[in-house]
Amino acid sequence: MKIETNSRGLQGEIQVPGDKSISHRSIIFGSLAQGETVVRGILRGEDVLSTMQVFRDLGVAIEDDGEIVKIHGVGFQGFKAPQNKLDMGNSGTSIRLISGLLAGQDFSATMFGDDSLSKRPMDRVTIPLREMGVTISGQTERDLPPLTITGNPQLKPIHYRLPVASAQVKSALIFAAMQAEGESVILEKEQTRNHTEDMIRQFGGEIQVDGLEIRIRGGQNLKAQEVVVPGDISSAAFWLVAGLVVPHSSIVLKNVGINETRTGILEVIQQMGGKIEITDRDPVSKSATITVETSDLKGTEIGGDLIPRLIDELPIIALLATQAQGQTVIRDAQELKVKETDRITVVADSLNRMGATIQATEDGMIITGKTPLHGAQINTFGDHRIGMMAAIAAQVATKGEVELDRAEAINTSYPSFFSDLKRLKGE
Repeated sequence: MKIETNSRGLQGEIQVPGDKSISHRSIIFGSLAQGETVVRGILRGEDVLSTMQVFRDLGVAIEDDGEIVKIHGVGFQGFKAPQNKLDMGNSGTSIRLISGLLAGQDFSATMFGDDSLSKRPMDRVTIPLREMGVTISGQTERDLPPLTITGNPQLKPIHYRLPVASAQVKSALIFAAMQAEGESVILEKEQTRNHTEDMIRQFGGEIQVDGLEIRIRGGQNLKAQEVVVPGDISSAAFWLVAGLVVPHSSIVLKNVGINETRTGILEVIQQMGGKIEITDRDPVSKSATITVETSDLKGTEIGGDLIPRLIDELPIIALLATQAQGQTVIRDAQELKVKETDRITVVADSLNRMGATIQATEDGMIITGKTPLHGAQINTFGDHRIGMMAAIAAQVATKGEVELDRAEAINTSYPSFFSDLKRLKGE
């Protein structure tokens, strides 16, 4: 796909797709609850559709008319052994969270994914699940997919300190703990996104959170709810950066989720001197309207407990830093290496091909700005966030065009991305 440079700026108002993390969890919790759960605003990207199909394969009736998704929950004991292997596509969220759910079942299931997912280690989930009494077989000592999980209806509770800051691992253990006999204690390394904890309470369950300590007991029953999914701040991040760095731009983003565990990028923008306004805050849905416009930016340091609150936004934050005066240092972000790609290497290589000055490090990047960008050939390697980053970089470039290989990867989280780009360009 060829993406032209942009000299006119980006102007307008858009609604980004539903939050991917909440969309996944709405299907999971709707399936676990008793009764009919109704979900509005769900993201219909490939990852979420993978989760939806997996639960259908596990015997859950799910209706989708294109506007509303209705999930006829079966409770923890109502799942059926799948007739075939469970296809997780490219979705690390699906395979990790569903591993925790399968841990307490009375059947075996095999989960597999595409080429990218098959290279992503699952041992951070499988090690604690084995401690709880689950039998799991994976590929190599890192438990690469395919994974076969033989559930154990007599799961043991666990007291476990997470070695990494990962909401996916935490959530997998929470789903397993809800099926265990007794109380489990999970200790986070750093606070990560808390959608799972929020939705347990929304669906009538109980969970205690005290700082980094999470306590949850087994044997709980959940009740069906109505879920309204706010816009995904990880998708909004691309337009936030575009509005700040593309000359002559002003972008209004409606109904963006601003859960406190996900708003690191807003703090970084403020640190860098970006012109950003947050209005229409809704404390119930944790959403707001965010407006940005072209800004003079300065470099900053990003690390520590801020990283889990913006881990998925770091590729586009790297582009932001290329257009800021001075040096930006990203550290403590080793987690980027085990995403859909090694995002430290791929982000640095891609933006350097376009004229940026980025040094990849073991745990992040050192970015020197402000640098003019130009067109180049960029490969997404099947990573949706690399694709969107490159498309926004093309809007900043002053000459040439971006030739984007495997642009279809963007459909993973944002199927309407290019139509929204055209709308903001006034096409």
